[in-house]
Amino acid sequence: MDRYSALRQTARDLDADAIAIVPGPNFERLFLKSFHSHERPLMIVVPAEGPPAAIVPNLEMKSFEPLGFEGPVFDWRDQDGYDGAFAALAAHLPLKRLAVEGQVMRVFVHHALSRVYPGLEVIDAEKEISALRLVKTVEELSILEEAIRISEAALAETVSQVRVGQTEREIEMLLTMALFRNGAEAHAFSPIVAAGDNSAKPHAHSRADYAIRAGDTLLFDFGAKFGGLNADITRTFFVDHAPEPVAAAYQTVLAANLKGHEITRAGVTAHEIDDACTSVLEASEFADLIRHKTGHGLGRAVHEAPQIMRGNQEKLESGMVFTIEPGLYAADAFGIRIEDDVLVTDTGCRSLTTFSKDLTVIG
Repeated sequence: MDRYSALRQTARDLDADAIAIVPGPNFERLFLKSFHSHERPLMIVVPAEGPPAAIVPNLEMKSFEPLGFEGPVFDWRDQDGYDGAFAALAAHLPLKRLAVEGQVMRVFVHHALSRVYPGLEVIDAEKEISALRLVKTVEELSILEEAIRISEAALAETVSQVRVGQTEREIEMLLTMALFRNGAEAHAFSPIVAAGDNSAKPHAHSRADYAIRAGDTLLFDFGAKFGGLNADITRTFFVDHAPEPVAAAYQTVLAANLKGHEITRAGVTAHEIDDACTSVLEASEFADLIRHKTGHGLGRAVHEAPQIMRGNQEKLESGMVFTIEPGLYAADAFGIRIEDDVLVTDTGCRSLTTFSKDLTVIG
């Protein structure tokens, strides 16, 4: 089977001579191996017809060889620079119109291409290239479920150890140790452990100088990376007790989360899901505390298509995975978010996350 067939068809659909892939989610999906994206360019060029070609730093060759790459490889050494490898690529593969990953391709790689391909037209095909990984395979779903299992086991261990007086940073360290103890290969992203007023920042950083207090909300947003797939889970707890009206806000967020599960199925648009969830929040006394859309796609990237937001009329397909994560945030007071990873099916959705969402007091 030609593993490049979908990319070749995409190139033809875009009237492009070729598609360039650099280290990142699409590269990992194609080769089931990741490479660092750093100052040394590594790039695969897949033409609409014919074998692919690659530019690879020489120091990566032993890691690259097991990929079983089917075309010529132009390697280069630090002491020589990479311009010669790009020139060799241009001599081997003439190009006039090249489709690239607009959110991943770096400017200096674009410049290197422009130097050896005068007049080259570079088009942003991020949406079309990334669309190839929207519907997950059976194998990918199995790996993703393991990433989620690891994450939920780590969360259960961590919350059982939370006590009043611990700092956010101390709790984050407990979470990190639990993740790797349970089998995580890496963090999906830098974890968020935020209490009290810090939890009101949707992308907070854990503090080393804040000891959690009775009555605080304690928000965890994190995930394990396993087998190239990422979990992304948020749960919000109450430390010692759940004060009103924060408890009421929690129940409102939970109702919005459950509405998202209720409406999701193949054929429904991303707009309809966000509208349904956000409408629950808007109908409450907490409408002025809404800060963000309902969710995003999830897989080899933590944030990928589809974006679950009003105005996005993209229809969901069976096999897509996205997050349902409504939230409410009162500045300098509290934040509440409940995030599930869900799989779209023909008849509804299946929540891949199973950790309890009931209002829970810990510590």
